[in-house]
Amino acid sequence: MSLTSSFLQLSSILKPHHPSQFLHGSLPLPSLPKIPHFSSSPPPPPPSVLTVRAMKIVQGRVVCVSSDKTVSVSVVRLAPHPKYKRRLRKKKKYQAHDADNQFKVGDYVQLEKSRPISKTKTFIAIPVPPRNSTRGVDLGLPLQSAEQG
Repeated sequence: MSLTSSFLQLSSILKPHHPSQFLHGSLPLPSLPKIPHFSSSPPPPPPSVLTVRAMKIVQGRVVCVSSDKTVSVSVVRLAPHPKYKRRLRKKKKYQAHDADNQFKVGDYVQLEKSRPISKTKTFIAIPVPPRNSTRGVDLGLPLQSAEQG
């Protein structure tokens, strides 16, 4: 007993006494109440229910028709540059199923996702109707250059 009492006296002499009792751990910290987490959105679904909705339908231009019942389609998309944030054109080629061999090089097609048809073909090519363009349409107004000449 005398050894512990002498040790306590020695420790009180060596280190100065601080007015705060929390620095030496003599008082326990009070337990803080838990704050409930409120969220405006419902919780996310469990991982077994996740669905992937990206890349179901894309459009592109036929660039190769050399294989039977297969066309190679180049799809161009705009993606931001990782550092400079400018939108760049990214090209990717897909193999698509063309059952009737109806497409030629330069045709615009729509690719629809399907079950895997072969190792590289998971899309089916569908024709896209041509867009109604106003280029070359006569507006009925005489042009200034036509009047002068």
